[in-house]
Amino acid sequence: MGTLFYGSDRYAIDIDDRALAHLQLAVVTKLRRHESFSLTWRDDQPSGQGRSVIWMHESIPLHFVYAGSRMAAVNRLWVAELLESASTTVGMRLVSEPTEIAPASEDDR
Repeated sequence: MGTLFYGSDRYAIDIDDRALAHLQLAVVTKLRRHESFSLTWRDDQPSGQGRSVIWMHESIPLHFVYAGSRMAAVNRLWVAELLESASTTVGMRLVSEPTEIAPASEDDR
């Protein structure tokens, strides 16, 4: 289980390492483009089964911490889904990994 630390007060958001890796790719892509957006996820049952929302902006400190040392294999469809959702009025939604894997590009071979 990894953690995304958000803001100067280092608000901790626990996220599975694999999901965190894909979230990192999508978030960094948006912020490198100077595109702010909201990020929404469902809270764990111990937290109350609700949902949480934060505003992602390039000026807000982020720190991605992984429990494991291995880089996750990238599911391009998952990253694309995250990026697509960020452009909606609801904002980026942390969703489960799609079961279909995108074919590897020539760069990945």
